[in-house]
Amino acid sequence: MARSTRSRVRPLITLLASFAIAACAPSATPNLGMAPSPDPRVGLKAGVRDAGEAIWNLDLLSATPSPEPFSGSTNSDLAFSGKYAIQGNYSGYQVWDLSNPRQPQIAATLNCPASQSDVSVYGNLLFVSGEGLEGRLDCAPGGVRDTVSAIRLRGLRIFDITDIKNPRNVGNVQTCRGSHTHTVLEHPGDKENVYVYISGSAPVRSPNELPGCVRATPDQDANSALFRIEVIKVPLKDPARAAIVSSPRIFNDLTAPPRHGDAPEDKKNREQMMEQAKRSGAFVVSIEGQTMMLPPQFTRPMLDSIVKSRGGSGAPTAADSAALRGSIDGIVAKMVGLAPAGPNRGPRPGPTQCHDITVYPAIGLAGGACEGYGLLLDIRDPVNPKRIAAVADSNFAYWHSATFNNDGTKVLFTDEWGGGGGPKCRASDPKEWGADAIFTIENGQMVFQSYYKMPAEQTSLENCVAHNGKLIPVPGRDIMVQSWYQGGISIFDWTDAKRPVEIAFHDRGPIDGTRMGNAGSWSVYWYNGVIVSSEIGRGLDVFALKPSAMLTQNEIDAANTVRFAFLNPQGQPKIVWPASFALARAYVDQLERSGGVSGSKVKAYRAALAEAETKRGAERQAALKALGSTVRKSVGGKDADRVTKLADAVEALAAQ
Repeated sequence: MARSTRSRVRPLITLLASFAIAACAPSATPNLGMAPSPDPRVGLKAGVRDAGEAIWNLDLLSATPSPEPFSGSTNSDLAFSGKYAIQGNYSGYQVWDLSNPRQPQIAATLNCPASQSDVSVYGNLLFVSGEGLEGRLDCAPGGVRDTVSAIRLRGLRIFDITDIKNPRNVGNVQTCRGSHTHTVLEHPGDKENVYVYISGSAPVRSPNELPGCVRATPDQDANSALFRIEVIKVPLKDPARAAIVSSPRIFNDLTAPPRHGDAPEDKKNREQMMEQAKRSGAFVVSIEGQTMMLPPQFTRPMLDSIVKSRGGSGAPTAADSAALRGSIDGIVAKMVGLAPAGPNRGPRPGPTQCHDITVYPAIGLAGGACEGYGLLLDIRDPVNPKRIAAVADSNFAYWHSATFNNDGTKVLFTDEWGGGGGPKCRASDPKEWGADAIFTIENGQMVFQSYYKMPAEQTSLENCVAHNGKLIPVPGRDIMVQSWYQGGISIFDWTDAKRPVEIAFHDRGPIDGTRMGNAGSWSVYWYNGVIVSSEIGRGLDVFALKPSAMLTQNEIDAANTVRFAFLNPQGQPKIVWPASFALARAYVDQLERSGGVSGSKVKAYRAALAEAETKRGAERQAALKALGSTVRKSVGGKDADRVTKLADAVEALAAQ
């Protein structure tokens, strides 16, 4: 199967998005007749606070608007610490107290404009990404107009949040391409430091602004800022000493695979838009077969440079504009790391950067969603991550993020086709485009199994594509909650990697019924019993799971026994379930659902658990030991693994 992406063009789209919009179909698998029909998400009324809503197998506990000055500015990613949810925003970040999830309260805010302010926490430290040209070291509003400036921040901000209501900026690490996203890695063998992987997808900044930044490709200059990530080492006792300690070139030898073009509807719309742009005098660039209009904020510094190079002053002339039009394709190609076009150029290079890197320290692996490829990385040496496998997919446009299942035998990658700003869940859009791809990990290699796409058709006014999500800790199953921008949130079971199935959802109608608006779920994560969604244009949503034929109350209760001290978007902790009656009952429910044991055994196990729960001390212990022995003796059949897990759960209860 041919696999591909727009590996060079997406970084430019990312940068342009910082000037313009915020941010960054039927299912590929059957729903087994379990989902509502017709789908209530189709045809929802548009609106900001009064949009139509559809919800299935979830409770919406609260939908809280962002406070000023964040209202109207893009909400981005989420991190969690204790009772707090920290929500990034293009104007800074907000700290929400989730003690009462039905009434989240703002505990603190920091107005610190940047793009895109993705957040992570570790202990008393908060990390915030900055990539756009407007971010300032002093967090002041107003941006940075100069093309080269000593006050610009493009990289990682570090705050001490020991007093979360009064954060202190204790360090900044500048990088050549900024920090679009970042990943915090706690290495099991290093308690003195924490490591941060930087994924910056913007063009390389001028060496006059940050010495050592090189725009040339690695074959021209070994110090190139392209085709690498940055590893920052943060001393926990002195975070002000945080610094880049390596720049691993994990993309070596990758070439750009074939890619799919525009969907027919997009091609027609793009051609019309470009013709209009040309007539209006806007600058249009064509890179890698894609044509796009450049906003004035992007071309103004280029025009200023042309004026300066001829010794002029004042506004650019018509001749200056003509000169830029003649060279704009080459300038942008160089910015994103493309060799000049020509018959001797050779194979096009692969990705120059990752978008997200999800680390799973407990298994020593990371999943790199790297523009044109999904990578499997060995992170046992945190300073020197090594690529051990790579996959690409002609159905994928932009590899965006990764999620492992809990035992590390599978990995899921998302495709942010259209960069998060386009409607990609229309009835005419291919089911495999803008979806998830699920792989098993076999002998260190990734083996494709299936796609999953949020199944409800969305309108041409709703940006909709696969985006951020994370596992829900339901024992014995791989269940994930995921955001789809204005496609809402979808919860699906991918325990069977070849047959993922949706089991819950929430969606709103378009934020604007007349034009493309900026809204929807940027990211959504389960955290300590609730599901929290960062709504780009509306604020913060908090949900709770409801029992259904696909998910029992016992399974929900067992998931809710899991508690994290903190949780980051690109960090994956090993889920460990404490011994509980809910855990044992969850496995019994699953055995009933799968037919893994007979109905009479299901009844007997439930009765034995109920009786044991009424007992105390030695009597309870004896009853549970007897049940555990009985279950252990019956291990076998088509669901032997789950029977074993039930026996383990009962024996763990007996040992309490």
